[in-house]
Amino acid sequence: MKSDERSEAIFLLNWSQATVNISIFPLRDFPLINPGDPLADIIVDELRKMDLKDRDIIVIAHTIVSKAENKVFDLETITPSPFALEIGKRQEKDPRKIEVILRESSEIIRMNDNVLITATHHGFICANSGIDKSNTPGETVISLPDDPDSSARQIREVIKKKLEKDVAIIISDTFGRPLRVGTVNFAIGLAGIAPLEDIRGKKDLFGYELKSTIIARVDEVAAAAGIVMGQADEGTPIIIVRGVEYSISNESARELIREPTKDVFR
Repeated sequence: MKSDERSEAIFLLNWSQATVNISIFPLRDFPLINPGDPLADIIVDELRKMDLKDRDIIVIAHTIVSKAENKVFDLETITPSPFALEIGKRQEKDPRKIEVILRESSEIIRMNDNVLITATHHGFICANSGIDKSNTPGETVISLPDDPDSSARQIREVIKKKLEKDVAIIISDTFGRPLRVGTVNFAIGLAGIAPLEDIRGKKDLFGYELKSTIIARVDEVAAAAGIVMGQADEGTPIIIVRGVEYSISNESARELIREPTKDVFR
């Protein structure tokens, strides 16, 4: 990265407290991805332009992963079921898109005249099974990758082999949240980083022992990256986060999913 570009990137978000210094910057001018493209190799080629360091965290928007893995649906080829036609009429939405949403879901959690909240096959609870129309041409929509953790591991392995850098990978998507307005970037796939940080047993400033605090560290990183990632045409799908302390792990993003028996929002 050129020095002027690096300075601009760090200016976007640089948080310091005591000895902590976190920098977040985009991998600019990333090429458009098409179905079947070798995404990991393309990412490596672009990262050669950067001063990549061990323990950097690379946050990747799921859309380019889904495109490369051909999780793109041409609505002109979709025949909606009677149930999709019923929902489409009720919500005044394209029943073909509703059909794709239903195919990518394992359960309908909530539905009214405007909203369709589902559990995906991965277990994520979100609007419309994560189906996205933005940044796709014509009559196409994009779904989540079939196995975001596997995708993240593959990208991490290629980076480690070709660039000899030990980094963590987070694949992210924007979800809404119960009881809150607005969307936030969340981790849906990861490699080389522990999803949760358990600080139970530690003490706060006043000596109180924390009893139940478990931090979703990868969601915090994904949300921070979302500030720089942006949306729409000006967005960039890959963000590098540097300076975050984390544990290296082989765990899955599925660790972030609350068990149904403990989910009071259902």
